[in-house]
Amino acid sequence: MTSMLGIFKACLAAATLAACLAFPAAAASFSAKRGINLDIWTTWPPEEKWGDPGVLLPFPEWRKFLKAADLEALKADGFDFVRMPVDPVPFLSERSADLTEDLLLSVRDSARLVNAAGLKVVVDMHIVPAGGNRSIGTKEVLADDAMFDSYVELLRRMARTLATEDPSMVALELMNEPTLGCEGAEAKAWADRLHRLFAAARASATRLTLVLTGACWSSAEGLAALDPKAFPDDNLMWGFHAYDPFILTHQGATWTGDFISYVSGIPYPPDSVPRETLDAAIARVKATIDAEAPWSKRAGEKSYLDELMGEIDTREKLNAAMEKPFATVAAWAKKNGIGPEDILFGEFGMIRQEYNKSYIAPADQRAAYYRDMIAHAEKHGFAWSIWSYGGAFGVVEEFGGKKAEPNVLDMVKGLR
Repeated sequence: MTSMLGIFKACLAAATLAACLAFPAAAASFSAKRGINLDIWTTWPPEEKWGDPGVLLPFPEWRKFLKAADLEALKADGFDFVRMPVDPVPFLSERSADLTEDLLLSVRDSARLVNAAGLKVVVDMHIVPAGGNRSIGTKEVLADDAMFDSYVELLRRMARTLATEDPSMVALELMNEPTLGCEGAEAKAWADRLHRLFAAARASATRLTLVLTGACWSSAEGLAALDPKAFPDDNLMWGFHAYDPFILTHQGATWTGDFISYVSGIPYPPDSVPRETLDAAIARVKATIDAEAPWSKRAGEKSYLDELMGEIDTREKLNAAMEKPFATVAAWAKKNGIGPEDILFGEFGMIRQEYNKSYIAPADQRAAYYRDMIAHAEKHGFAWSIWSYGGAFGVVEEFGGKKAEPNVLDMVKGLR
C-alpha cells in the first residue's frame, strides 16, 4: 500500500495544493474485465476545418453515428467497459482554440452516455501519427518541449473535467502508444515524461484511476521497462498492447511502412490448412512483392517473409509467440507486487480489410484470433479491450456504418 510519505512526494511533484488535500484511494477505484475500443475518427476531417463547431462537435466523432441503443447492444454482447479514444490534437491546434472548453465538456458528456448504457469507460488520450490532413502527432508532441508542455496542461484540464465523475465508472489513460524506445536514454525520457503526466492528472483528479503505459508503442517490453515505484499511488492501472504475430494481424496495412502491405491471404492459424495450401499462399505474397516492391528490396523482403513464417508455422511456435507479451507483463507485475486485476490489455486485433483494398480476412479466422488472444489475457487475469468497433479492424461495423460479420461478437457472447 502507498505510504503517506510517498503520496506527499507525489503532491510536491504535482506542485498543487489540491493534490495534497485529497489523497488518492488505497486501491484502484476502477475495475474492468471485457471491453472494446470505440472509433477515434470516422470521417477524418482535415485540420483546416477544425475551427467549425459543426465539424468537431459533438466529440469524439462517434457521437454523430452511435446512439444509445448501439452502446446498450455492446453491453448485451458481453462487454462491461469501452476504451474511448479521444484525439488530443484538436485541443492542441490553434484552429480549434476557441472550442477547447466545449470539446472537454463533450468528452465528459460522451463518457456519461457510455455510463448510461451500463458500461464503464476508459477515456484514452489517443494521439495518432502526423501526416495527411494533420500536422501534429505523437512524435511531435514527445519531441518538442513546448508542445509537450501544452499536452501536459491539456491532460490536467481533461482530468479536472472528469474529476467529478463516478471513479468506479470512469478512468483516464494518459497517453496512447508513446513512440520513444524501450531502452536506454529514450526509456528514461519516457519515464520522466510519464511522471509529469501522472502528476498533472493526479493533481486535478484525486479519485480517478489513471492508466499508465510503457514506451515503444505501449508494448509489453515498454511496460516492463517502467519502475512502478516511481509512481507512488495505488489507484493506477497499467496498460499494454499486443498485435502478435504482426504478419498475420496487419495483412495489407499500407501504413506500416514495410512489406506487410504486400501480404494477404495467410490463414490464421497457419496450420489450419494443409501445408501445400499455406505454401501456395506464401508464394502468392512473394509474387506480389516481385510485382510491386522496389527491385532492390524484393530479395530481402521475401527472405524476411520466410523468416517470420518460420517462427509461427506450427501451433506450438504460434502459441509461444502470442503468449510472450503476456508472460513479460505477468513477470513484471509479480516482481513489483501489482495484481493482475490492475493490468489492462488495452488493444489487440486482426485487420478485417485495409482501406481501398479488396481482400477481406475470413470472419471465422478473425474470431479464432480474438478468441485465442482473449484466452491468453484471461489466463493471466488481465482485463482486455478489442480493437476496434469499426473501420479496418471493425468487429461491429466495417466502413460507412455497414455491419461487419457477426463472428467476433458471437464469440464474445459465448465467453464464460
